[in-house]
Amino acid sequence: MKDKKQVVFVMTDTTRWDMLGCYGNKNMITPNLDNLAKEGVKFNKNYTTQPVCGPARSAIFTGLYPHSNGGITNTVALTQGVKTIGEYLVPNNIKSAYIGKWHLDGGDYFGNGICPEGYDKNYWYDMRCYIDELSDEEKVLSRKESTSLENGGIDEDFTFAHRVSNRAIDFIDKHSDEDLFLCVSYDEPHQPYLCPEPYASMYENYNFPKTPNYYDNLENKPLYQKLWAGETLYEDKDALQLKPQLFLGCNSFADYEIGRVLDKVKEKMPNAMVIFTSDHGEALGAHSLSLKGAAVYEEIAHVPLIIKGGAYLKSPCGEEYDHVTSHIDLVPTILDYYDIEAPLVLQGKSMRQIIGNPEDNVLRDSVFCEFHRYEIDHDGFGGIQFMRAAISDNRKLAIHLLDNTDELYDTEKDEYEMVNLIEDKLYSEDREKLHQNILDWMNDTRDPYRGYQWKCRYWNDEKPNWDCDGYTRQRPASKGEIKQLDYDTGLEITENIRYKIKKVIK
Repeated sequence: MKDKKQVVFVMTDTTRWDMLGCYGNKNMITPNLDNLAKEGVKFNKNYTTQPVCGPARSAIFTGLYPHSNGGITNTVALTQGVKTIGEYLVPNNIKSAYIGKWHLDGGDYFGNGICPEGYDKNYWYDMRCYIDELSDEEKVLSRKESTSLENGGIDEDFTFAHRVSNRAIDFIDKHSDEDLFLCVSYDEPHQPYLCPEPYASMYENYNFPKTPNYYDNLENKPLYQKLWAGETLYEDKDALQLKPQLFLGCNSFADYEIGRVLDKVKEKMPNAMVIFTSDHGEALGAHSLSLKGAAVYEEIAHVPLIIKGGAYLKSPCGEEYDHVTSHIDLVPTILDYYDIEAPLVLQGKSMRQIIGNPEDNVLRDSVFCEFHRYEIDHDGFGGIQFMRAAISDNRKLAIHLLDNTDELYDTEKDEYEMVNLIEDKLYSEDREKLHQNILDWMNDTRDPYRGYQWKCRYWNDEKPNWDCDGYTRQRPASKGEIKQLDYDTGLEITENIRYKIKKVIK
């Protein structure tokens, strides 16, 4: 019998790359994901496209950067007409189900409980569905961090993660003989860190290590970061203890729940492709910061990615890929696995070549990260913060459009990103290369926020130009889409990117 084409996509919320044992932190108890890494390829330099929940997920599931798909901040919906992965799969007879946190419908944190196009309505289960199952008293308990430790703690049945896993297992039991795509999306280990014993107490006596950047005073760093750090900048760092007991406990609990699903995959669909990642990281005191925001520090932007190839794309066991990768490439990769032609609108590349042969292939020279604001509902969190960044294997450049300081790091010599080299003449060539990569990326993706301001920085001699690079850029139409017309002729476009200069201000 011919193998079915099956993909199981598992993700968590707020799992830093170093919160898995397989990434080197042996104090992290994550046996199931560690085993997955032994069975597939572990990507050691994978980055989010925007380090905040909704925008990060928007890129993961559309294959478009947040500035292109409309989901530029939390609680903002995708632009009308933007498709997520399921809408490409269902017309190709792929059974598609999404179970878990969605965060792309423009509703509040919990979502609106309505299944979007492209997914089986019988299995749709977002956080609103979970909340609606609880009594009012249970709803309040489900949002308190102390719930996991008070009054004997909680049973696993009470958690969102356990109910998500149950539905995923049921879906696999009933549809394992079909071509399918299953997304299992946990809110955990995001606050409020709900987890039962033994996980709630697992890290009770564990102090998270204070890396050198825990003592970063943010000298020569953006003003935004100093405001973000607040009073933490001036506290006695030696006196503070990093004891994220419930955060790490919830992380290990998420691994347990993922293990339940992966066990069922092995039982019923042993030749399925399995993908694991997280949307973004968590500063956890590094650089005097907490949570996430407009920064590309490793603790915030670097996230795990593990892929076990399926029947139609064999991956070597236990291999590692040491070049940069991005979430933007996941949708093209999944479509490629199903032999579905990628629409021209997609902005990523298939990772097929590096999954099958991670040793000798380089997919990208650099990957890109952006930021706009944390959440549209909040006045705070720094408000609007335009950032565009390029990350290569050993350098990072972040441009902060509205701030007073951009950032350049040599991550080979300065792994903790303490020394900002933005005006260091010895690094001018590296800076200019990454800067041009950012400008080209913004042009290629038709970034609506692109303009001369990104090009003209305080550390270079560029002058403002009315026409910027002077091109008109119209998106090519994929098969089945309405062809775009040339404004000047009304005829179908023959050149989507064409030079068009009328005036230049010198």
